[in-house]
Amino acid sequence: MLHEKSPYLLQHAANPVDWYPWGDEAFQRAKSEDKPIFLSIGYATCHWCHVMAHESFEDGEVARILNESYISIKVDREERPDIDHVYMLVCQALTGQGGWPLSIFMTPEGKPFFAGTYFPKRKRMGMSGFVELLTQIASLWQNDRGRILSSGEEIAQAVQPKGGPVSEEQILGLHTLQKGHEGLARSFDPRWGGFGNAPKFPLAHQLTFLLRWHRRRGDAQALVMVEKTLDSMRRGGIFDQIGFGFHRYSVDEKWLVPHFEKMLYDQALLAMAYTEAYQATGSKSYAAVVHEVLSYVLREMTDPEGGFYSAEDADSEGKEGLFYLWKPGEIKECLGNELGGIFCDFYDITETGNFEDGCSIPRVPLELNDFAVHKGMTPEELDAALGSARERIFK
Repeated sequence: MLHEKSPYLLQHAANPVDWYPWGDEAFQRAKSEDKPIFLSIGYATCHWCHVMAHESFEDGEVARILNESYISIKVDREERPDIDHVYMLVCQALTGQGGWPLSIFMTPEGKPFFAGTYFPKRKRMGMSGFVELLTQIASLWQNDRGRILSSGEEIAQAVQPKGGPVSEEQILGLHTLQKGHEGLARSFDPRWGGFGNAPKFPLAHQLTFLLRWHRRRGDAQALVMVEKTLDSMRRGGIFDQIGFGFHRYSVDEKWLVPHFEKMLYDQALLAMAYTEAYQATGSKSYAAVVHEVLSYVLREMTDPEGGFYSAEDADSEGKEGLFYLWKPGEIKECLGNELGGIFCDFYDITETGNFEDGCSIPRVPLELNDFAVHKGMTPEELDAALGSARERIFK
């Protein structure tokens, strides 16, 4: 592992777990030692990957079980998205959900028979404990191998692409697009925007689909869903109101509390969605969001030699989201009482806080024009003051 190029694999190089990178050596050893494979897939900025690493992969007890009873493989999903795609489909098929870290148990031939995501070291809050899981699967491998092999065959068959003739109903056409629109309309949240319940992800492809459906069919409802969602996300905590850029998803339905990680692909896709919304509506506010997102990418996610960083970690100083949490005193110490007070009022940074430990996640309860009227300022004056304040905070 010490000779790998992946930042994620290098993060685990000093673990007591005897990790192998994906390759023939690991599979040959699993066959020769007659052991199942534990496959762990993640990436360098993944918060729950860090949590599972600290709880389990850096733990001597867990390492002993893995090293004695399994061959352990680490994969960086950003280095090998092809492998991640295959085994994520397995996890979603078996559990109805996915995510990272992705935890797969499979035969030496690579056929998965059990899948999950994050497991705590010990059972808690209804979640299976990793130690108990490792012990149970190792016992099954020794004492009930046929059951495991049968399960692996069934899963392999289930996720294989199906051939054969395509029925008329399966041919993509206008009816397919209509069904897509109807499905999104059924799951749309008219109060907060977005689709479905928490957690809510900023799924840009759904929004661009609706924009194109609106253009094609003149469907007003499609545009309403897009605008409500884009406006709510931009004003919510899922958007970094001070440094710009979108976090990965919101853990609540209001777009207030994000999972604080930022992904490059989200910035790219959402910049496209806001651009298309500007083209469809002419609203300069959407164009402004595009400039904000791309300015963040150029400032924080661009390597000096011209490449782009794929993600920004959610953790700061060992705590998730610390960099993005504020208290009024911190703001006023930087900006002074007058400008600091305006800044805190506009972004809902209060003494009681809207998050844990009296901290606030900046959000925009009132639109800029309405807040300016409330403060006796012109929108231009307020916008200039907020921009100046952000620059001083960054300095």
